[in-house]
Amino acid sequence: MSADVRVEPSWTPTSGLAEALYFDSGDHKLFGWLHPVAGANPRNVGLVICKAFGYEAICAHRSVRAFAEAAAALGVPSLRFDYLGTGDSADIEPRADQLDVWSGDVIAAVVELQRRTGVQRVCLLGFRLGALLATLAANRCKAVDSLILIAPVVSGRRYLRELQTTRLAASLGDGPAASAASASNDIDAAGAGSIEVSGFSLSAATLVALAEVDLSTLVAPPVTNMLVIDGSSLPMARPWVERLSALGARVEYLALPGMIEMLMTDPQFATIPQAMLAAMRNWLPRLQYGDSVQPEGSGRDFAYAAVPPRNVLSLPGDEAVSQALLTEHPVFIGSEATLFGIVTEPQPGEKRHRAVILLNVGAEYHIGSSRMYVSLARRWARQGYTVLRLDLAGLGDSSTRPGRPDNEVFPPAVLDDIRTAIELMRNRYEAVDITLGGLCSGAYHSLRAAVAALPVNRILVVNPMNFSWTEGITAYEIQQAVDVARNLGFYRERLLSAMIWRRILSGELTIWRILRILIHRPLLAAQSTLRDLARHLRIRLPRDLGWELEGLGVRGVRVVFVFSRGEPGIDMLKILGGSSVKRLGDQCHVHIIDSADHIFSRSGPRAKLERILSDELFARNPFSSASGSPSLERNHSRVPF
Repeated sequence: MSADVRVEPSWTPTSGLAEALYFDSGDHKLFGWLHPVAGANPRNVGLVICKAFGYEAICAHRSVRAFAEAAAALGVPSLRFDYLGTGDSADIEPRADQLDVWSGDVIAAVVELQRRTGVQRVCLLGFRLGALLATLAANRCKAVDSLILIAPVVSGRRYLRELQTTRLAASLGDGPAASAASASNDIDAAGAGSIEVSGFSLSAATLVALAEVDLSTLVAPPVTNMLVIDGSSLPMARPWVERLSALGARVEYLALPGMIEMLMTDPQFATIPQAMLAAMRNWLPRLQYGDSVQPEGSGRDFAYAAVPPRNVLSLPGDEAVSQALLTEHPVFIGSEATLFGIVTEPQPGEKRHRAVILLNVGAEYHIGSSRMYVSLARRWARQGYTVLRLDLAGLGDSSTRPGRPDNEVFPPAVLDDIRTAIELMRNRYEAVDITLGGLCSGAYHSLRAAVAALPVNRILVVNPMNFSWTEGITAYEIQQAVDVARNLGFYRERLLSAMIWRRILSGELTIWRILRILIHRPLLAAQSTLRDLARHLRIRLPRDLGWELEGLGVRGVRVVFVFSRGEPGIDMLKILGGSSVKRLGDQCHVHIIDSADHIFSRSGPRAKLERILSDELFARNPFSSASGSPSLERNHSRVPF
């Protein structure tokens, strides 16, 4: 390993990071982050954070981390964690009542926080569905004496209607046949009676339980002290707060901006709700310093064992091998920035030394869209692969490089992060066969890393929206390239759409942008033809994707492209790659999946994607040779290109 790469034990706190750990919840283990305080906590108050559900939890990941860090800075140790079947925790039985299981997980987190810090009193901070879970858990756990609820779900039935509306909005634009086929596959994958919302499932039992929950019917407040923060754009909790006050609870109610920007905005553009964060900072010290009656003995010092966190999760391995176990554990690596990842290792005795590194999808953290990376990592580890789910610098739970912003999807030093991860897999895990992969920006970074001659054997490139390296490229610039690359039929359909013309006539949309794209598209096609001619004449042009792909073929790097049907990246690959894709033969496979959106948020198409990626990963490369030079004459790809 190079001298500038640091690998930390997975329980060691690093600058800007908390302690990563696993803890018990019944017969299962959950993953969490403990944010300790420096020195003693004389008020004996701790905070457990209950995340939102599904895509809202992904959007709010950085915000949840900010709340935990802010509480720890006030002297309140904090624990944020993943419910069973979410994030990096163990998987859940598909038909389980998640509402009941997750409420139990909250209580388990309370017990763990007390065990590790010695606090007697615990405040629960919940976001959306997490606020509902926090309230239900408070009714079952005497250690909880206060609640902070942000945009709480008060009525389960109303929340279910919101989820159904979200599902309906996501399905708009699908053809009837595609929608029906996808819905059928999703039911098979998730279980009859369940629903899937933005890639995350709720079981039939959970739907029944949610429909019966209404916090406004509580006959007594769950705790004495509460802070309820509504989103100013969608205030829903005030009637419930008024009822709680009538029942004798001490409730402070605020309606503040930032809820939509935190919970319902793409992670790349999501922002930390500073007003809500300030409200928590103001309220917690009042709770600490006796603005409420403290339990007897709460001021004494506690003797507790400060044990190192359990840093390994055991997972079931190959069913054909008795007692075969996989292991999963967190890891910190890096020098200028401390990168965080989760490594899934195959059962002991695996000798093939194969590894996969999965890169962030946009600004989403390392679990991937719809928790896809977790599923893939555990599936591939059962086939003998060591898999690293990595957060690049500034994303997820990794630290940010000095002078760089958070949530930077295309950072200029990304190749340094990938190189560091490859060195980890080669040195610590002795990997001799390394695959890079990712979706969207993760696909882009995988391709650019391979082109930059980082030592990889295979890249899995899923729905890239850009192919050419430009330092500091922005999402807006990529969208412009996507607009130009879309096929002409897309724009003809838009111009014939009544809705589009209503927007044009109302002044909401300008036709000139579409016309400029229609004019520019033939020029791009002509440029593609000229680039192909230059390749045939062996004239190298700068930033030429075709030459880059052929160079990967010469080096024996296997390239796998997977696209959702209708993705603009398909046309971009045709335009920028030209005939080089065909000349690569079996070194480059292109797959197209029907009825899938950009992030494979439906379980049916997502299952197809996982099968394709697994088949390609497990396939032997017949064109590798001792010299590393494959044949480029075979004209074969999985999809005619």
